[in-house]
Amino acid sequence: MKILVVEDDASLADVLRRGLAESGHVVDVERDGAAGERAARAGTYDALLLDVMLPRKDGFAVARALRDAGITTPILMLTARDTVADTVAGLDAGADDYLRKPFVFDELEARLRSITRRDPVPAREELRVADLVMDLRTRTVARGARPIALSARETAFLEYLMRNAGRLVTRRMLEDALWERDRDTESNVIEVYVRRLRLKLNAPGEAPLIHTVRGAGYRFGEESA
Repeated sequence: MKILVVEDDASLADVLRRGLAESGHVVDVERDGAAGERAARAGTYDALLLDVMLPRKDGFAVARALRDAGITTPILMLTARDTVADTVAGLDAGADDYLRKPFVFDELEARLRSITRRDPVPAREELRVADLVMDLRTRTVARGARPIALSARETAFLEYLMRNAGRLVTRRMLEDALWERDRDTESNVIEVYVRRLRLKLNAPGEAPLIHTVRGAGYRFGEESA
């Protein structure tokens, strides 16, 4: 799944991003309500983890604004508040579920699975770029009739590229979505995964799909003639 986390606590946001990425999800993080609302409006997400106490715009207001705009992305609200009134306020604002801090990560993932199953809008079942297809239910990948075996991390890396097909994807974008923010910036981990995916995606006679934009990052998809 592609998940947007809106959480102003830097340490918790990092734990959520790393934990969800390790589970194979693609994760974007915003640190205030206004930025989170903009990202939710502009992006295509399978779920939104939304803290209540946020700078600039609180989680209740963000959820209400998204629902008023017709955005139906499932929302799981996170909060340290523990009264029934707060839970009711969150659900009335448009949240699909409400999880109190501190929480166990397994419960968070179970709640995410639950609200995405309840999504009234049919979720995308596959990603398709050129002749490359990723089945989001089974996490399998094929190019034409050729199945491609990928690790969980490679699959998450490829999903991020496919969801951003045609756009410039920078090294920092990939690091923030899939790895720890404090990872050594000199590490060549991004290049390693790009190399692995190129080897697996490109059989003889097939057009390359990962293109290096010198000094900027990568672009995924077929190159126009």
